[in-house]
Amino acid sequence: MKKSEFNDPFEEARTTQGFGEMDDQNDPVTILLRHKDVRKGAHDWKTYQSGAVPGRIVIPSEVNIRTTRQIPFEVDPPQHKDFRDILDPWFKRPLDETYQAKLTAQISALVDEVLAEDSVDVISEFSLKLQSRALTLLLNIPYEEADLWISWGTHVFRSEGEALDGDKAAILYNYIDAQIDKAIANPGEDLYSVLLNSEVDGKKLTKEEVKGVMILTFAGGRDTVINAVSNSIAYFAEHPKSLDRLRVEPEIRNRAIEELIRYFAPLTQMGRVVTTDTAVCEHAIKADTRAGLCWASANRDANVFENPNEVVLDRKMNPHLSFGFGTHNCLGATHARTIMKVLVEVLAEKVQSMEILNAEENIEELGEFKRKVGFHSLQVKFN
Repeated sequence: MKKSEFNDPFEEARTTQGFGEMDDQNDPVTILLRHKDVRKGAHDWKTYQSGAVPGRIVIPSEVNIRTTRQIPFEVDPPQHKDFRDILDPWFKRPLDETYQAKLTAQISALVDEVLAEDSVDVISEFSLKLQSRALTLLLNIPYEEADLWISWGTHVFRSEGEALDGDKAAILYNYIDAQIDKAIANPGEDLYSVLLNSEVDGKKLTKEEVKGVMILTFAGGRDTVINAVSNSIAYFAEHPKSLDRLRVEPEIRNRAIEELIRYFAPLTQMGRVVTTDTAVCEHAIKADTRAGLCWASANRDANVFENPNEVVLDRKMNPHLSFGFGTHNCLGATHARTIMKVLVEVLAEKVQSMEILNAEENIEELGEFKRKVGFHSLQVKFN
């Protein structure tokens, strides 16, 4: 089996019963698996709540490592809209031509770096660097700050072999606290300063609210972007004709990006807390228990996608759920799509081929389900 092939561990449960179950730190989760049920759950924020105890909707739960509410991720309407109205214009900045030119320069320089090496670990020496450097543009802060974030490693809340690591999480929290204090003392044009000068319900955002936005910005787009970039590199390495095709058919690149994001689903699922007794596929879900909206399973639903287990670069109908759905759709989707767009453009221009020399897969264990989400390491030669 090729390294870039990602299995669908949910297929049997999805087709036979429509749901799965797992235990997460003694807080069980009913996993919604069918595309229609996942979309319905994501849309119905009254029944499937995001604004629960901070950290509880994340799987694995983060209730033991943080008390700060991630905003707007863990806030439901109507207040959710107030925060999104502040944040959406800022997070749409990657659509600006000047922004994209700067991102192109970053990614182009990084590709030049790896072309000069005999081989690189795509995870630590390419994807992590790309994600961290691109984040400086999103936050509008000095490029050099990325070096510190790169030193943290690929995971914000985890150390090697640890599901969650409160001590490591504290490094991020303390860093953000210091940056907020710095922006209070010397306001600028960075995201910290913009948030500190913003209002919701006629009141300036508190330091805790600003911190909640920044934790989400750092954590929410780290593993996911690293996975999306790394998995796409693996795919192009093993399917060189695909990269050749994107070179000569630039008109299908946007569709190809959506297809890679669908197939690899960089985030397997996101939880919700059920507010009232309900049912999915005749399976009862009790109030104050958790439901998992499984984007990865929904993206392979054969009732929605033809040949769901294949990468079809020019797939025309692609209602994938990798960026969520409904009220809580991913705030960073534009940023992620722009990274992928520029990456494909630069690879098509500068890289003739890539070879996978060695790989260690990253497997998530979700009760009975074991899903590959990416790689712990991926040694590649760029030609």
